[in-house]
Amino acid sequence: MIRRQRRTAGLLLGPYFVLACLVTLAPLVYAAWLSLFSDRSSGLGFGGVEHVFVGLGNYLRALGDSTFRAGFVTVAAYMCLYVPVLVVASLALALLLDSGLAWARKAMQAALFLPHAVPGLIAALIWLYLYTPGLSPVIGWLGGLGDNGGPANTAPLVSVINIAVWQWLGYNVVIFYAALQAVPREVVEAAAVDGAKTWQIAVRIKAPLIRSAVTMAALFTAIGGVQLFTEPKILDQASASITSTWTPNMFLQSAAFDRNDFGLAAAASILLALVAGGASFFVMRLGRRGEA
Repeated sequence: MIRRQRRTAGLLLGPYFVLACLVTLAPLVYAAWLSLFSDRSSGLGFGGVEHVFVGLGNYLRALGDSTFRAGFVTVAAYMCLYVPVLVVASLALALLLDSGLAWARKAMQAALFLPHAVPGLIAALIWLYLYTPGLSPVIGWLGGLGDNGGPANTAPLVSVINIAVWQWLGYNVVIFYAALQAVPREVVEAAAVDGAKTWQIAVRIKAPLIRSAVTMAALFTAIGGVQLFTEPKILDQASASITSTWTPNMFLQSAAFDRNDFGLAAAASILLALVAGGASFFVMRLGRRGEA
């Protein structure tokens, strides 16, 4: 019986592991191999291109590039603002929905989740339109921002965070609301009988009981934040403050497709993957420390 269950589990999980190897592990191994080589032309550029082994040379070039390092500073500032704002706002809305204070709960959930159903590229294009002076119907309401090229020029980081929060807020609200439904009702009722107010029940009882869901959402948000690309890539068409190397992912694209330096792009991608793994580890440790 146990052997049959294991065989069934293997058959069901097998396709997932095959796909994971094909679309995750294999590209990662190929990128690591590609990062050890560089294309160099002989003579004055007329002698063809040689695929030369350079070892860690591409990694040193990436780390020595000031624009690549500046991209991590931008992403760090982005995550310091974006992760807390998104998680706290999502948790507050989920607690409000669960408390029964929100009218038309189902309609509110659908309205909050709707922006997430819009593809990231389309969402960025919508906000590009809203941020462009002369086209946007809302720029005039923001005072003198239109004279300086719109919000994307005056506050590019805030503009990018606004787009990301708009898109992912409802997704996290759904996760937190689902977790709140598993909170034992008798615990909430006992707190109410003891005289706890609604906000005290939400903050001191419900929120701590869904800490694992909050940690998971913060983890996914941090991983996505390190890979920031779509929003600034669209906004760089309307902002002089956002360049083609504004984030590490944008640096990768520029190195690979603008300069055809695939070795440098591969090395930078491995470094970015290491940073994403480090950020994930930090968030997990922070969440476990909070549970302890």
